[in-house]
Amino acid sequence: MIELLIADVDGTLVTHEKELTERARRAVRKLHEASIAFAITSGRPPRGMSMLVAPLALTTPVAGFNGGMFVDPDMKPIEVKALPPEVVWRAVHVILERRLDVWIYQGNEWFVRKLDAPHVAREQFTVRFTPRIATDPSRLTEGVIKIVGVSDDLPAVEACERDLREQCEDRVSAARSQPYYVDVTHPEANKGHVVQYLSQKLGIPSERIATIGDMPNDVLMFARSGVSIAMGNASPDVQRSARYVTGSNESDGFADAVDRFVLGKR
Repeated sequence: MIELLIADVDGTLVTHEKELTERARRAVRKLHEASIAFAITSGRPPRGMSMLVAPLALTTPVAGFNGGMFVDPDMKPIEVKALPPEVVWRAVHVILERRLDVWIYQGNEWFVRKLDAPHVAREQFTVRFTPRIATDPSRLTEGVIKIVGVSDDLPAVEACERDLREQCEDRVSAARSQPYYVDVTHPEANKGHVVQYLSQKLGIPSERIATIGDMPNDVLMFARSGVSIAMGNASPDVQRSARYVTGSNESDGFADAVDRFVLGKR
């Protein structure tokens, strides 16, 4: 029996235009009515998920930065996992060597090198707050929770992910949250850790937890949960990593998954 559903946000819970559909809202209400807890996790900063708290009546901890920062639904920090300064410096240089742009997150502050850089406007639309300018991101080493490498050269992003894992080894968790983003966080800040944390925090065995997502960084939470669901818009590799596959985020695949693979299993 499933007692908790953990959902990724972008590409899963919301549409491409970052909209929460009425069917998605109803699906979460059905979970509440069935006494099934619901939680969200994302590479977004917690501040960038605050707009989802009220519509989904969230009561569980919100896992931002892929588990690098847990907050209460009122955005009060519970746990923060910052990267060591020397690791921040190394990761930034690896990203720049691959000619990717770099973003830095310190707490809920977001720093970019240029406001007109690729994907900055789109990210600002998504998280609903404006970044600050830092022309030399390598100087921002204290209290960094997440670093992002950004490029529309998708093979370069994939290669950068490999470089980060090789050069930073077990000092970071490096995974693509979108084909054009590679996220760098504390080694314990990954979505597998999110499952473990919420399992302990809520007192729910991992085998009674369901997870749903669409990107390679969601595969770690698939491995830690009893039921795993990949979105129809996920890559074939991600779909093969899950037990079930639902429809895409543009066709209410999240709501269908709740009905079929969570509530339906009851």
